[in-house]
Amino acid sequence: MSNGIAVDKQGRLKNRTSMSDTNLLLTITVVVFFILYLAAIISLGGSFTKPQNFLNILNNNASLIVLSCGMSIVMITGGIDISVGGVTCLVCMVCAVNLEQQGGNVGTVILLGLAIGLAFGVVQGFLVAHLGIQPFIVSLAGMFFAKGMTTIVSKEPVRVTNEGFLAVKELRINVPGLGAPNKLGVYIPAYVEVGVVIALLVVILLFCLLRWTKLGRAFYAVGGNNQSANMLGINVRRTKFLAHVLCSVLAGLGGILYFLHVGSGDVANGAGDEMNAIASSIIGGTLLTGGVGNVIGTFFGVLSLNTIKRIVASLGFDEAWWSNITVAAMLCLFLVIQSIVLLRKNKK
Repeated sequence: MSNGIAVDKQGRLKNRTSMSDTNLLLTITVVVFFILYLAAIISLGGSFTKPQNFLNILNNNASLIVLSCGMSIVMITGGIDISVGGVTCLVCMVCAVNLEQQGGNVGTVILLGLAIGLAFGVVQGFLVAHLGIQPFIVSLAGMFFAKGMTTIVSKEPVRVTNEGFLAVKELRINVPGLGAPNKLGVYIPAYVEVGVVIALLVVILLFCLLRWTKLGRAFYAVGGNNQSANMLGINVRRTKFLAHVLCSVLAGLGGILYFLHVGSGDVANGAGDEMNAIASSIIGGTLLTGGVGNVIGTFFGVLSLNTIKRIVASLGFDEAWWSNITVAAMLCLFLVIQSIVLLRKNKK
């Protein structure tokens, strides 16, 4: 079929063209990241030569990795979800208030974060999949609702002093062989935070979901062509609904990881994360039109996005607009690459 959807002899769904495009865009993303980082090491040196600098990109962006992976799932199905930043903010504030004012613990924080994400996913998924409302409009309303609810929970920042939570927050996992001596000659081991381990597990699990499960293949099929997916016996509404639920649950988890990193609730938490998640997904090779994408590419998209920001800052351009201009240029580059891939796909 012209849209790249096919069925093998056993009647199993295959998506040859889209997966081929996915692998092509993934390769481009990985190559671009390594070129960027290698160029930074050669031209700037300094902290870029230290393994901890790379690990700090992971430490600072564990939440964004999870949000971006969820965003990629929705974008693969041809949708979008701009409420993830608001959900992250709401989760942080609710968890902070629960710990400080309601006698909560780490367990209640996890349950609250996932429950908030699930609630947003069920409502937004129902509106998009079963009522046919545009995902952008639904998630825009979700973003405003989440921001408003955050202010209702607390207008003032809430810093957490709960000892059990702080013990988990300060937990560091040493990475053997990547440490370096400091200025005093004392060896300092390289480390990652707990959130990084969780984020990497999410990437691996979602990669397996997309590559080896019927639901994963359904995501690609629905994003490639709704009508063809219907003809192949795929429940399009159910698939879109599950994509939005999964994205929002991951937004709830991302909010927990963000909270675990900053240790406080604030109305400014997660500001702009929805745009960063979309940018990371696009840089990672996920097409806005759906049907093509890979969470491994999204992972490298997050790394590339934050590497370019660090390079710009290291060059002395500390003002925020320089980073925004550079990210915009990078997005344009990848959108051009995606357009070329789409032309190639249409010719086939």
